[in-house]
Amino acid sequence: MNSYARIYAVVRAIPRGKVATYGQVARLAGNPRWSRVVGYALHVNPDPEGIPCYRVVDRMGRTSKAFAFGGSDVQRALLEADGVQFLPDGRVDLAACQWDGQ
Repeated sequence: MNSYARIYAVVRAIPRGKVATYGQVARLAGNPRWSRVVGYALHVNPDPEGIPCYRVVDRMGRTSKAFAFGGSDVQRALLEADGVQFLPDGRVDLAACQWDGQ
């Protein structure tokens, strides 16, 4: 299985209401140095319906402001629809919502 396939398998496993960080996905995919590779893989996601890349946030719990999800704060709206909790400063509450990888 190539690196992108391993990354996509991990992201598919993130349950509704939970998030993972880029570094966490990299570790679970087999290489803790792949954080940027995770970002590249998610940017070219071939199956947005089946691979919920919006459930991946940075290590501080920040969402992407980029165009990747169709506009500013679309990722937040998708996460809120999943039941993900946010802190007053706009970051995901990782203590409550970070996936344990199980």
